[in-house]
Amino acid sequence: MLCAISGEAPQVPVVSSKSGTVFEKRLVEAYIAENGKDPVNGEELSTDDLIEVKAQRVVRPRPPTLTSIPSLLSVFQEEWDALALETYTLRQTLAQTRQELSAALYQHDAAVRVIARLTMERDEARDALSKVTVGATRMAGAGEAMQVDASGLPEDVVARIESTQATLSKGRRKRPVPEGWATSDIISTYQSTATSEPLYPGSKALAVNASGELALVGGSDGVVGVYSLAQNSVVQTLKAGGPVTDAVWAGDKAVVATSKGAVKVFENGSEVASFNSHAGEAAALAVHATGDIIASVGVDKSYVLYDLTTGSVLTQIFSDASLLSVRFHPDGHLIAAGGADGQIKIFEIKTGASAANYNMSGPVKSLFFSENGTFLAAVAENSTTVSVWDLRSSKEIKVLETGSKINSVSWDYTGQFLLTGGPSGLTVQQYSKSSKEWSEPLRSAVPAVAVAWGTAAQSIVALNGDGAVTVLAGQS
Repeated sequence: MLCAISGEAPQVPVVSSKSGTVFEKRLVEAYIAENGKDPVNGEELSTDDLIEVKAQRVVRPRPPTLTSIPSLLSVFQEEWDALALETYTLRQTLAQTRQELSAALYQHDAAVRVIARLTMERDEARDALSKVTVGATRMAGAGEAMQVDASGLPEDVVARIESTQATLSKGRRKRPVPEGWATSDIISTYQSTATSEPLYPGSKALAVNASGELALVGGSDGVVGVYSLAQNSVVQTLKAGGPVTDAVWAGDKAVVATSKGAVKVFENGSEVASFNSHAGEAAALAVHATGDIIASVGVDKSYVLYDLTTGSVLTQIFSDASLLSVRFHPDGHLIAAGGADGQIKIFEIKTGASAANYNMSGPVKSLFFSENGTFLAAVAENSTTVSVWDLRSSKEIKVLETGSKINSVSWDYTGQFLLTGGPSGLTVQQYSKSSKEWSEPLRSAVPAVAVAWGTAAQSIVALNGDGAVTVLAGQS
């Protein structure tokens, strides 16, 4: 019989009742005292569980002192026993570590395969989402589902667009400045003349109607207020059903976009149509020069055109990136959309084909065409500059530095004055067609998340993040 620990013939053999293995008594008792387990199978073991094996043996004499050879041999024996115990423990630990490492490697390999499969499924889902056709529902009518037609616009709509383009583009370059329009000297005197109390928290949307008397103001609570600039108060409220991202006037109709993807149309305070073409947030709105065609863009990488005369969706065109801002060319034949990928994407209205792409330094937060028909102003997210692009050459011809972050831009009807607004204030940049030079007639500390011109540029309307409306005008 050999000891399972030392591999030698035991002096005092004992048998474990748990594993049935023979051990040297002193070795196994030392192991039990330290670990409390059977050295072979790891079960709980005490010295009472050891069975002594009766065997004939020679009684060794009591060792004298360490000065004798027998005493030295005894010491060596004890050291050897300790070494044998340690070696045995190391072998057990090594075997256990190998098993744990094998299991960990297997789990890592399985996790890598699962991640690869999920990544592939995610990419497939994104690709499918970018190509999906989404329906819209008209709420005010019979509740019929409006199918998105991505093949092109109806002939009557194309005819309206072409007629509007021909009329507007014909006299655009020779169009005189309307009588009574503000001059740079007047604008330089603008100061805050009226400020409302905070109306709607988290406000983003501001739109002034054609008469310059009413403004749409909307925020994160899903309410849009029709604000009278003359009375300095809200005269009507509209329920958007979700946080408001943008609002525009289409004649007497108020059109509102929400973070839930809905585009709602209100007339005389009542909801007359609702569309849900976007799979995700509807980020921005724009009104076509015809006055009855609306565009919306969304994080689902698409822009959608709506016909307000029939309450229907005209088309939905998908791009290669989420869209954050949108604006129609003043002649109505182009639409520009600002992408989260830092590109200004310009499309032809009638076909939906890509006409041009301009690169910006970051996500394109705000766009505005000049009424001269050739300039496009654009602002990237967290930028302090306005980029002015020339559509004829597709080049960035001017970078206007304002010195503070810009949230919104707005060009006046004459194409002379470019209004910018941000958390640190607003500015007016003037372009002189004769000298082709830029100047800054106004800089104000009024904070704004959105800005708009009043009637004949005789005033400026600014909205801050708390929903307070401020009107700036010259002192009478």
